[in-house]
Amino acid sequence: MEDLSAITALVAPHLKAYDEIFKAGIKGNVPLLNTIAKYMVRKKGKQIRPLFVLLSAGLHGQIDEKAHRGAALIEMLHTATLIHDDVVDEAWQRRGLFSLNAVWRNKIAVLIGDYILSRGLLLAIDHDAFRQLKIVSDATREMSEGELLQIEKTRRLNITEEIYFEIIRKKTATLIAACCALGAEAAGADQDAIRRMYHFGEKTGIAFQIKDDLFDYSEGIASGKPTGTDLKEKKLTLPIIYALRTCSWQERHQMMHTIRLFRKDPERAAKLYQQVASLGGVEYATRKMQEYRDEALQIIDSFPSSPYGTALQNLVRYSTDRNR
Repeated sequence: MEDLSAITALVAPHLKAYDEIFKAGIKGNVPLLNTIAKYMVRKKGKQIRPLFVLLSAGLHGQIDEKAHRGAALIEMLHTATLIHDDVVDEAWQRRGLFSLNAVWRNKIAVLIGDYILSRGLLLAIDHDAFRQLKIVSDATREMSEGELLQIEKTRRLNITEEIYFEIIRKKTATLIAACCALGAEAAGADQDAIRRMYHFGEKTGIAFQIKDDLFDYSEGIASGKPTGTDLKEKKLTLPIIYALRTCSWQERHQMMHTIRLFRKDPERAAKLYQQVASLGGVEYATRKMQEYRDEALQIIDSFPSSPYGTALQNLVRYSTDRNR
């Protein structure tokens, strides 16, 4: 597996500069807001999205303050959506800490999410970064559409492979695509290069999400305990979509019954993981993930050779090789 620390080392000073802008951006004039802001930055994530912004900028030119602001803008959007997701999903933990809604309840959590989003938009407007603002606004719209499409299809349990890819493209891949386009734009790349970087991020994001979906099955099969949140929420992911498409009518009927009773019959649900694997669902999803990964790598190969291009390719490999 690729080493994330080696990738971050290439842009370490720029990550620090971005982080300072991000921290300043989520502060305000209300003491409660600043208390919550300090709580939020106690445990950082892997900073995957800022990395995509900064490395994409490096691939196309200078990594300067415009790229730092772009990375902060993306991270503010991402943070706001995570806070809102935790409220909607009634999640009580985020990155090993209690979520904001667990500590301060839903109303304050929603308001904090709204505040961070507005601060991100103002960060772009205050610096006349309207092209960056358009990239991020388009991503916000797509992500919302993806969430609503998933809710609509989940209720009926009728997600096809085509709809699945449309959902993950909008929900996950759009944000990583925006990171890459935004980084290229910050470095002054032309429209063709920005478009290619967007497609690179989109393919990477799809591969990233398929990998996430595969964790439920690999861990469930290994432990014999179905821990997957997706099936508990009746979200059909690629392994089971493939299995349902290729199995017999009787097997499909049994599997759908198990999905509907997932929370109530854990012993029967545990067998579902083995069944999906035996029908080739895990293998098929892994193959599709690798196809999208390879397409993303080829796009970076089409640009002149650069340490930043190599780092982006390694970041793609990290996204699909990671253990969690």
